[in-house]
Amino acid sequence: MPAMNWNWKRLAMAAAMAVAAQGAAAAVPLPALGANPAEVSVSGLSAGGFMAVQLHVAYSATFKRGAGVVAGGPYYCAEGSVLNATGRCMTHASSIPVSTLVSTTNSWAASGAIDPVSNLSGSKVYLFSGTSDNTVKQPVMDDLKTYYQSFVPAANTVYKNNLGAGHAMVTDDFGGACATTASPYINNCGFDLAGEILQHLYGPLNARNNGTLGGSFTEFNQGEFSGGSGMAATGWLYTPAACAAGSGNSCRVHVVLHGCKQNYTDVGDQYVKKTGYNRWADTNNIVLVYPQTSTAATNSCWDWWGYGSVNYAKKSGPQMAAVKAMVDRVTGGGGGSALPAPTGVGTSGATSSSMVIGWTAVAGASGYNVYRGGSKVNASPVAGTSYTDTGLAPSTSYSWTVTGLTAANAEGAMSAAATGTTTGGSGGGTCFTASNYAHTVAGRAYALWGLTYAYGSGQSMGLWNIYVTTTLKQTGPNYYVIGSC
Repeated sequence: MPAMNWNWKRLAMAAAMAVAAQGAAAAVPLPALGANPAEVSVSGLSAGGFMAVQLHVAYSATFKRGAGVVAGGPYYCAEGSVLNATGRCMTHASSIPVSTLVSTTNSWAASGAIDPVSNLSGSKVYLFSGTSDNTVKQPVMDDLKTYYQSFVPAANTVYKNNLGAGHAMVTDDFGGACATTASPYINNCGFDLAGEILQHLYGPLNARNNGTLGGSFTEFNQGEFSGGSGMAATGWLYTPAACAAGSGNSCRVHVVLHGCKQNYTDVGDQYVKKTGYNRWADTNNIVLVYPQTSTAATNSCWDWWGYGSVNYAKKSGPQMAAVKAMVDRVTGGGGGSALPAPTGVGTSGATSSSMVIGWTAVAGASGYNVYRGGSKVNASPVAGTSYTDTGLAPSTSYSWTVTGLTAANAEGAMSAAATGTTTGGSGGGTCFTASNYAHTVAGRAYALWGLTYAYGSGQSMGLWNIYVTTTLKQTGPNYYVIGSC
């Protein structure tokens, strides 16, 4: 995937790298356009391709039309491990346990951590892999096709794998040479991939607009949905003229996800404006949402291996919930009765076994449900705007999301996730104090682009070198958190 062709030998010798946070000021609120919630789909390249699969599978009740995946892989391919991500899920150096991933999908759906898999049977999937792509190799995409066979009818799946493209989004009139893999990771292969994806997902479309677009681009405030979580302060929206606010629910919604090193800070507006989606959207009433990672995210990638949350692939994953909330916004405003997602969700009052979760009241809500790791924790609706979750393990990180309930107990949109770590208990666990370098050598942490992350919790420990010292507490098998005993 873009800039994910990681060279671990070079990484081991790299000097510490400063991580720059994107400081763009928030622009305007994402508008409620009243678009049709039954006509939502997603596509993405590389890390965005893996993220597109996550959104399609976890939120299958939302992304009903389906997904386009360019150089991605099976759902939960990394299983929370960066080594799996850079190994089997990219180079296919070892086999991907597709049957295990299918079982995990079914199990999570049964528990409510993701939507029912039955939703997938009515969706469509478009897969693309270039024969010159040596970053995410074709056997990975072959396994993605096999994975989808367990949930999506074969007649609903297209797999294009005979074009000599490198690791890039493919167009028919813009970008580098077809077989190359280089920034901005957009290649001219004489093939309109965006158009092929959209036509497969939505059926026959009007001819694209090759002239001046009639719609508008909007830089919107992403912060109200993400609260950080490796996402930029702002994202981008393309709205055809016919889909302006108040136009009714005749418009569709397609979410477009860039790859690593392809966000607005990295490549400017090239992915937003040069990949070919807008000219099809303009003549077919398709609203395009372009969420953006920040440069504070690992390599500007979407989280598809757990760098930001152990729940990264579930509905409660911070980035997952943020994108879902964006879709809820643009499909809102059409006179429906669904409640918006609660905002201001946060944690406080941590003890060794409990955490207080609080949020801002939602107009029209008669109560709320609270989810930890995608599973509901309250036995009955919460009347107020806070909830104390108990029975937690000491020195452990958790993630919570909240939904509002109507008087008829219909759930509204899910909030962005809030994370928190319980305090240390009076006993249990073993602590290790060492340099960040020593922690990686001992297998308690891993290094990625000059930074160090604890295994299991994924908590950032700071720079990867012999000078930064961190105390890690082991709270489970191969699970470590920053803390003390």
